[in-house]
Amino acid sequence: MAAALARGWGDPVLCSDSGSGRAEALAKELGGEAVSNVEVAKRADLVVLCHKPHQLEQIAREIAGDVRVVASVLGGTPVGHMQAFYPGVPIFRLMPNTPVAVRRGVVCYSPEPGVDDTLEAQVIALFERLGTVVTLPELLIDAASAVMGVTPAYQALLVEAQVDAAIRHGLAAPLAAQLVVETMAGTAALLAARDYDTLGVRREVTSPGGSTARGLAALEAGGLRAAFADAVDAVVEFGRR
Repeated sequence: MAAALARGWGDPVLCSDSGSGRAEALAKELGGEAVSNVEVAKRADLVVLCHKPHQLEQIAREIAGDVRVVASVLGGTPVGHMQAFYPGVPIFRLMPNTPVAVRRGVVCYSPEPGVDDTLEAQVIALFERLGTVVTLPELLIDAASAVMGVTPAYQALLVEAQVDAAIRHGLAAPLAAQLVVETMAGTAALLAARDYDTLGVRREVTSPGGSTARGLAALEAGGLRAAFADAVDAVVEFGRR
């Protein structure tokens, strides 16, 4: 996620890692420097935490005394929990998805009472460069993440499944992928233009007894809705552990 955010912003980065070499590679790609955690905290106006949630205490021990403002994208880590490790530091909790890398992402933001309005506006403006920022209560962020955070993987799987099916009927893989992906993008734009009226868009292409109706019936019989319900349940339950 750190790389996706940095690529979306497109600015030179000040970044660190645990020794994987990814920070150095990202700095070479975008410009900037790969430095230590402490150096990032000392030099950056805003530190974006993209480490694993279980590393919270370890990282905070290194940087809590130097960091000015924190933006956290840590899953399953409420602001109230983080405040114990970053006392007195403004903390912003945001959950982005990977399309931020191409500035078409969705970023969920859970506002915290008492944060300076000017500072909040600056942080939100920064993340708005990456796509759509949606504000919601923190108690809903796990459910929201189960819809938007993991959906790029679901959509990629849907593309794979359709491409594989098309190949069985004679289409070359690159052509099938182009047809599916461009149709997915166009359908997303159409749904947004129609205020997300999925039923209306579906009915426009579904004639009684026609090919689309038959295809939809096959998907329903295959348990599509139940599979997505189970997927959301699994993600939400994992996030609340």
